[in-house]
Order: sequence, then C-alpha cells, then structure tokens
Amino acid sequence: MEINNGDGRAKVLAYYLPQFYPCEFNDKWYGKGFTEWTNVGKAKPLFKGHLQPRVPSELGYYDLRVPEVAEKQVELAREAGVFGFAYWHYWWAGEMLLNMPAERLLASQKPDYPFMFSWANENWFKKLWDKDTSKDTLIREQTYPGEADNRAHFDYCLPFFKDTRYLTYDGKPMFMIYHPLNFLEVEEFMNQWDRWIKEEGVADCFYWMAVARNSEEELSRLISLGFNCVNFNVDGERLGWNNNKSKFSLETWKKRFEYHFKYKAALVDYTKMIDAIWVNHLDSREDVAPVIIPQWDHSPRSGNKAARIYNNATPDNFYKLASNVLSHVKNKKNKIVMLKSWNEWAEGNYMEPDLTYGRGYIEALGKAVEETKE
Repeated sequence: MEINNGDGRAKVLAYYLPQFYPCEFNDKWYGKGFTEWTNVGKAKPLFKGHLQPRVPSELGYYDLRVPEVAEKQVELAREAGVFGFAYWHYWWAGEMLLNMPAERLLASQKPDYPFMFSWANENWFKKLWDKDTSKDTLIREQTYPGEADNRAHFDYCLPFFKDTRYLTYDGKPMFMIYHPLNFLEVEEFMNQWDRWIKEEGVADCFYWMAVARNSEEELSRLISLGFNCVNFNVDGERLGWNNNKSKFSLETWKKRFEYHFKYKAALVDYTKMIDAIWVNHLDSREDVAPVIIPQWDHSPRSGNKAARIYNNATPDNFYKLASNVLSHVKNKKNKIVMLKSWNEWAEGNYMEPDLTYGRGYIEALGKAVEETKE
C-alpha cells in the first residue's frame, strides 16, 4: 500500500502491540495465562485523582486469538484517521515471539488494512523496576549473528513485503529498526536486505526508518548510515532534555514536573506538550517523522516506581496536540506521523475505547486528521 499517494492527508501510523494473547514464553516467566491485561487489571491509583485501573469498553479485555478483534480494531483505526499499523516485530537470531497476529493477517488476508513492521531489536528483561538494573533478569538476549541470520530474517519477512497491504514509500517497503545504533553492523544489514529485495523483484530497495534518542547528532548519524526517515518518539527528552533549541530548556522542563516523592512518579502536565511537541528545526525536515502521543502512565507495569505520568491527558487536549503537529505536516512532502501508540495499555498509552472517555481519543484524532488535510 503506497503511503506517499498525494492525497494531502497526514499519514498517521500507529505502533501496534501484539502482546494480548498467552504464549509459552510469558507463561514461563510471568505466570500461566499472562498477557498485557494482567498488569492493566491489577493497577492501583498512586495518588488522589490518579486514573487507575484503566478499563477497556467496546473491545473488552480482548484476546488477539479471536479474529473479530483485529477487524474491530481496524474499524476503530479507520474512524481515527489512522492510515496503518506498525506492528512490533520480534526476532532474536531466528527465535520469534508474538508473531501470531501478523502471520494470521498474512494467511487469512484479513483484515484488509495497511501495515508495516517495526523491529523491536532489544533485550528482554524481567524487571524489578529498581534503579539498580543489575537486579533484573535477562530472559531473551538480542544478538546479531551475521549474514546467515540476516538472510533467514529477510526470508521470513519476504511474504509480508510481497503482500499488497504492506506499506511502501515511493514503492519501497517500509521497515523500522527500534534500536539501530545497538546493531553495530546495521549498515551492512541494510545493504544486504536492499540487495535481496531487488533480486526478488519486489523493489529497488527498502525505505528505512529508525527511532532516535533525541539528539541532532544521532539523527545525522542515522541518515549517514542510510536511513531514510527518523522518528523521535521518546517524550521527555524529545521535548527539551537534550536539545537547547527546543521550546523547553532543561531547567524549564524540570519546573514543569510535579514530583510525588512518596510514589517516585513525576506528573507531566500534558497541556504543556501541546505546543512543545513540534520542534520545527527537526520535525519540518523531510527525513523526520514527528510523533503524537495521546496519553502515558507506566504505573501498571512499574507500580510506584513509574518514571512519568501524564496529567491532564484528555481527548480534548490530545486533539489540540494532534492538530498542532498535523497542521505543520501539511507543509511537508513526507507526511508520515507516528502515533505512540494504538494499544500499549500497560503503559497507559493507547487509543482504544475505555470506560472513562469512550471513543474520545479516536474521535479527537479523526477530527484533527480531517481538518488538517491539504
């Protein structure tokens, strides 16, 4: 599915988490039947007015093994003006997890909706959420064995790249790498995949995307390695921790925190992000895909050690934030905008309907997308 189609609309791509069905790996490390809902359901409020637990409404505590769930998610995503899903994709030297939803998508050809892969190339830890990370248990290590593994990875993905629903930019399959600079041979990996996709007759090369950790130096390095587009999707630093050209200096940003020392959680005033989310000297670049973030609350996973919670995150404020970003994107040729995220419920980072706001976030984004088209 071609994303650069000239229709004048921002092309919002939503990160999609597939961890909503049981698997043997999670059973082993987290208990029988563990899914993302396990943490969501046991969350507790940390302070007066803290909105926890979050309770899904229309889709309920869904199980992705049920095909109708995927169809309903697509219906809601279309209503929100989301152009496609960026499925988190897990590959550890031939080992995979949470790949069932994508494989069923390919085998059944349903739902009929654009998608791409975002490779979450990182170690998995069973975390205690302590400052001393040495206490965490490494349960899956990300390694990069070399060309044979690169080829096996490519061959697994190839049927997806050939699917007419797979997202392309100017005919090039889009593929994102989450931790590109942790992969020392990433340039060689990309060159190999470019060669192989051409040999397969699918495209001349890939449209390479990367996630950056909020510095212009890192952006320049990624572009020099061959990435076509970079997404800065880490919120706090993105808004000024490491960039004195943004609207928030470090000192200003600190003042915008309300620290709850008892709970070790920092409340970030979401209303302050509405203007600051767009950093013009970066986001106006054609090789940068800006980010929009509806809400955030990591406490279902990390409890009273949550690093950050967005306060005043509401559909109305999300509409203002999304409208700000999308109105600027009108002036760009590259109209990709990354939505973080569609269904990261245990991070309080989701668009799907809940008992508090219903379809509020979906309606807010749909309105912003429609109003800011060229």
